[in-house]
Parts: sequence; structure tokens; C-alpha cells
Amino acid sequence: MSRWKDTLDALMHERAAALFGYAYVLTGDADDAEDLLQDALVRTFRVNRRSGTVNEAHAYVKRAISTAFIDSHRRRAARPQRHPGDEGDFAGASAAVTDPAARSAETIDLHAAILTLPARERACVVLRYLDDLPVASVAAELGLATGTVKRYLSDGVARLKPLVSDTDFPTDDPESVPVHHAGGTR
Repeated sequence: MSRWKDTLDALMHERAAALFGYAYVLTGDADDAEDLLQDALVRTFRVNRRSGTVNEAHAYVKRAISTAFIDSHRRRAARPQRHPGDEGDFAGASAAVTDPAARSAETIDLHAAILTLPARERACVVLRYLDDLPVASVAAELGLATGTVKRYLSDGVARLKPLVSDTDFPTDDPESVPVHHAGGTR
């Protein structure tokens, strides 16, 4: 058996649940998480690339999961779909999220709140606060500028706070700076 097959076997034996959980936090659906994980594994192991350690493979698959997740939302937003019952209007994948003020009256868990975020904000929040990566690492992981990541984090946390007021999103670390809107309102 080749080394990359051994690495894949060891990765799935030791880390399959963690990788699935990561994909599930991003997608919010078990079937979509399985598809996302499968796509990431294919991207990672489709060629007989140099096999490394399980830790290296784990990191590479996680990056492939987040990249595939963002790419899929980008594609859906670029190709609006017509749904049965539409009155000739095209409904894009980035349809308006329900009013957060109405939803904040209900008790919402963190996972449900995270699912209300747009794809990039969600990926940044998950990597920063659930994976506990520093801002610079989140930026490197997603291929974004650190200022862009800080903006997505600021916007994401601002959307989450009314939904999950009992959850703390620490902003006292030196890498995190508050982002203020120029001119007051948007």
C-alpha cells in the first residue's frame, strides 16, 4: 500500500469525526457536511502527492473544507436559481436572512446563530472563535488580507451578539482591533 493511502487511512481512523464536525459547523446539514468532507478528501488525495503526517493531512483537509465551502457559496451567488412557485423572479442563494430582532426573542443556540451568517463571515468566525486561530492564521487559511478578516469578524460578531447574548466573543487580544464605520451608518 502506498504512503498516501496509509496517511488517508490513519487520518480517517483518527480524525474523521473532527473533520466531519468542522464541516457540519460550516454547513449546518449532515448531508452537506458529508459532501463537503468528501470533496475536501478528493481534493487532498486525488493525486499521489508527497504523503506527510496525519497532522499535516488534517490541516490540509481542513483548509480544503473551508475553501470548498466558500467556493460553493460563491458559485451559488453567481448563478441564481429559479424555484417552483416564483413569479418570474430569480431567488439567489444569498437571500435575505430573517429579521434578527424577531429571532432574538427566541432562545437560539450558537450553532443556529452561526448558520445565519454569510459564508465568509461564518468561515472567519468558526476559524477564529471555534478553532481558536489568531487573525493572521485565519487570513492565511482563507487567503484573505488580515484587515478583511477583521472586518468579517467584526460584522459577524455584531450579527451574532443579539442572537446569542450569553456567548462571549473576546476582543481583548492584540490581534483584534475594533472596526468602526466611517460616516456613522451604512
